[in-house]
Amino acid sequence: MPPVNRIAEFAPDMKTWRRHLHAHPELGLDCVETAAFVAARLREFGVDAVHEGIARTGVVAVIEGQQPGPVTGLRADMDALPMSEETGAEHASTNPGRMHACGHDGHTAMLLGAARYLAETRNFAGRVVLLFQPAEETIGGARIMVEEGVMDRFGIEEVYALHTNPSLPEGAFATRPGPIMAAVDDFTITLRGKGGHAARPHMCTDPIPAAMGLGLAMQTIASRNTDPLGQIVVSITQVHAGSAWNVIPETAMIAGTVRTFDAEVRDMAEARIRKLAETHAAGADLSVEITYDRSYPATVNHTAQTAFAAEIAREIAGAEAVDTDAPPVMGAEDFSYMLEARPGAYLKLGQGVGPGVHHPKFDFNDAVAPLGASFFVRLIERRHALAHARAAE
Repeated sequence: MPPVNRIAEFAPDMKTWRRHLHAHPELGLDCVETAAFVAARLREFGVDAVHEGIARTGVVAVIEGQQPGPVTGLRADMDALPMSEETGAEHASTNPGRMHACGHDGHTAMLLGAARYLAETRNFAGRVVLLFQPAEETIGGARIMVEEGVMDRFGIEEVYALHTNPSLPEGAFATRPGPIMAAVDDFTITLRGKGGHAARPHMCTDPIPAAMGLGLAMQTIASRNTDPLGQIVVSITQVHAGSAWNVIPETAMIAGTVRTFDAEVRDMAEARIRKLAETHAAGADLSVEITYDRSYPATVNHTAQTAFAAEIAREIAGAEAVDTDAPPVMGAEDFSYMLEARPGAYLKLGQGVGPGVHHPKFDFNDAVAPLGASFFVRLIERRHALAHARAAE
């Protein structure tokens, strides 16, 4: 079916909102103007309550239905990326070095569209809680919102989110039960020895051979310590040592990232990295400093909620345009914290055009915004069906 008729009517407004947000990107928790814009629109729509200042600049809106019923959370992320835009669009970023390169401007516009419709119609029971969060790209605004108690404070029972995907056809949906996005961890290992003249290595304790050996050994975590059917990526992304041709440095540093889907594999990877670092350091008579930071957990969709969300997506896009066995990807997403706190599902919405996300020429496809807003609306109207509607089914 096409988008909800009323949402299609105000699609030009959604486009205007989205392009305003795109032109004024903000980073991390500092989404001050974005949050103010969102809150102003929500008040214009006549939602029942607007709560600001959650996770510093997060906004939570509440819309009450016609009778008691379920409580569902719908989430959109608001922050941009610290990169320069190269789209050449009339609505391109006016903030140098900041860009909406991941579609968060579109996510926010879609949820605003759903808010406008739901506040107008109230064709549902219970309560809808709209979660506009900052800092998805950085420190996990979703985590902070959960830690500040949004799930309990607003009585949220289930939670759902959409994310644009340029590699999917325009208007298609993709999801899967279980892990859909990876957990992400970062590590930094500093090996410290004794520097000196490169012509007298016997008078030094050279950290470079140990660092090179450690880097190679860490590749066995995936090839020899993980079940071949398991999924893990260990990437060394930085190697720093020395500053001159004829000087053996005192320190060598290697850093990188680990991506996993399974908690046991995640634990194993950290343990192996620590053990390998300590062993290589001890074998070369070096000291070692290890920093291992666990960031976002894996984004794990709940089975029943994913099946329900897929049904709604089929109503919006047609059965042939909904993939319920999408391959998981090694990117990370802080919606994972909300899915750890409550059952729910995360879906991708295809935009079918342009380069991939996090690219300087990326731009959200406004044509799919009414579909995303319609998905949210139909999900609420189905999950929160009024008593007379349930009786008629």
